[in-house]
Amino acid sequence: MREYSSDAIRNVAVVGHGASGKTTLVDTLAFVSGSSKRHGSIKDGTTLTDTSPEEIERKYSISLGCAFAEWRDVKINLVDTPGFADFHGDAIAGLTAADGALVLVGPTTGVEAGTERMFREAVARKDPVLFVVSMMDKEHADFDKAYQSIKDRLTSKVVPVEIPIGAGAGCTGVINLITGKAHQPVKGGKPGEFEEVDVPAAEEERFRRYRQEMVEAVAATDDALLERFFGGEELQGEEELSALKEAMKVAELYPVLCCAAPLHVGVTTILDFIVALMPNAFEMEELHAFKGAEGAKIVEIHPDDTATFTALVFKTTAEPHVGDVTFFRTFSGVVATAGEVYNATRDGVEKLNHLAVPQGKDRIEVAVLHPGDIGCVAKLHNTHTNDTLSTRAHPVRLQPIEFPDSLVTFAVKAASRNDEEKLQQGLHRLHDEDPTFQTHYNPETHETIVGGLGERHIEVAMTRLARQWGVKADLSAPRIPYRETLTGPGDGQGRHKKQSGGRGQFGDCWVRLKPAKRGAGYGFIDAIVGGVIPRQYIPAVDKGIQEASARGILAGYPVVDFTAECYDGSYHSVDSNEASFRMAGIIAFKTVGPKCRPVLLEPLDVVEVTTPDEYLGDVMGDLSSRRGKLLGSEPSENGSGTVVKAVVPQADLHLYGTRLSSLTRGRGTFVHKFHAYEQMPQEHAGKVIAAYEKTKKEEVEE
Repeated sequence: MREYSSDAIRNVAVVGHGASGKTTLVDTLAFVSGSSKRHGSIKDGTTLTDTSPEEIERKYSISLGCAFAEWRDVKINLVDTPGFADFHGDAIAGLTAADGALVLVGPTTGVEAGTERMFREAVARKDPVLFVVSMMDKEHADFDKAYQSIKDRLTSKVVPVEIPIGAGAGCTGVINLITGKAHQPVKGGKPGEFEEVDVPAAEEERFRRYRQEMVEAVAATDDALLERFFGGEELQGEEELSALKEAMKVAELYPVLCCAAPLHVGVTTILDFIVALMPNAFEMEELHAFKGAEGAKIVEIHPDDTATFTALVFKTTAEPHVGDVTFFRTFSGVVATAGEVYNATRDGVEKLNHLAVPQGKDRIEVAVLHPGDIGCVAKLHNTHTNDTLSTRAHPVRLQPIEFPDSLVTFAVKAASRNDEEKLQQGLHRLHDEDPTFQTHYNPETHETIVGGLGERHIEVAMTRLARQWGVKADLSAPRIPYRETLTGPGDGQGRHKKQSGGRGQFGDCWVRLKPAKRGAGYGFIDAIVGGVIPRQYIPAVDKGIQEASARGILAGYPVVDFTAECYDGSYHSVDSNEASFRMAGIIAFKTVGPKCRPVLLEPLDVVEVTTPDEYLGDVMGDLSSRRGKLLGSEPSENGSGTVVKAVVPQADLHLYGTRLSSLTRGRGTFVHKFHAYEQMPQEHAGKVIAAYEKTKKEEVEE
């Protein structure tokens, strides 16, 4: 393929709610432009960017995919992103790699949760946005309704630049409001071939109404244009496009397009508008001050061929028979195939053999890439998502992608004990490919924990684990790390005596246990006087008490926040030793602990839920049903709803994200973090204790 300079490159993330037509549109844009030789479909599992077995089987995007369309001497890099919240991490990565967003809106559903989420994400990044009302060939498609939905739910700054002719099976073309011409596919012509004709008489009134709305909105962004508009002067198409582009840069306007991709209706005009309105790398510099760190020094990154090479790795995938494939966005400098680059994040040198640009699952080798382009390369030794590639002379580190934290967690174990090692290797490889998939070992509960953005996210990860690494895994709710503590004082003796011939064992101590303030931890007091216990054996008593307290009193959980005072005892000049007094300490704790009115403590999280106001009552009621203590509420920063704060027991938060999504139709979000331990109500503590006793009984019977 030809070489493209920075000014002839557009990077566009195609985003929106799941099933809004993103993958189909990307496939069609590449095909109609001639950059892809085949036209795939979701139904047949042959689209350009949904290529994994999981995507083909489920018929929706799971990870981002990259393709390109060459149009009017411009290379348009298209980043197809997942629409469902479970795979939001890849959508964020897609926006990071792009310079603008194509936000798709369904013609029957209007703005949905995923549409709103991705639009606000793009706006927060100061990315220019083009809306596309897609799938106008769908039954009951309604452009006017979808357009009004954007106005009502997202922003009043939308402006139509084209409208459809007809809808559903009768969608025959689009009307360009700037040129005043209708674009209709040529019957029997090549894919994307269209004819430009006058606006049909039946659409004349609708065209004039939308054209007037567009002109007024565009003129209002420029004083000179506004004066001419009020003077009755007709604005020219190039002026309107230029004003639109400038207004998009500062988020004053968001143009709305439409299409019916399977029918090739409106596809070429979308390509035209992307070329005309979306910024290249040079123009993005006006919006984003790209910066990196060279050691302790902050450096500016400019899309200049002569500058030092800098690129950010935004995605890593594993392909059968190939290995890892690394996708990166270049920000400055030129990089050539077989060239060496420096990974400043991991302090290593990599060689870019077979430098390529991605076209779905295919890779087209290129000689060089200029700033602003998207490339990929296979078999790098130690480079992962969020790493910065630069040069050893100027080792720059770019701001990493901020991936969302896990919202659901499960305990995981291999179905076969022989697969435990393969399980750990597979889980870490899954994390390398998808940073939002988290895994760690909890030494307290002795469980391997996996976390993700939703149940579907974890389910897909386990499917891939079985397919790629041959490991079948079982999931369960993670054990809650309860604690135990004492609520009253107690004292007693711990006496260990064992005689089995020869030298025996003898240790004797008297211990007093007292509760301490919450969070104070454990304290030991040596109150021995007169040498009734030799000084060298007292630390062994302390060790024994700590060892026994870690095993719990009520349900096997560590006992915390108490002091132990050793105030009396006795010893044997021959049979006493450290081991004997350690056992005496263990016996003392087991004897005294139950006298001190032990209780269970449960971990609590502070939860912040952001919800649209119409679901506020349901959300607050649900939190209360989870034993949550409501702390208050306040309007969200972006005005999209209300933030509710509550303290909720961790035991009642498992799969909360699924419930919240159901309550708010996918529009609610939440974050949570550990707050404190508090005493567990007796009725709930009784269930935990009963379950522990049942497990102990079963172990004894086995």
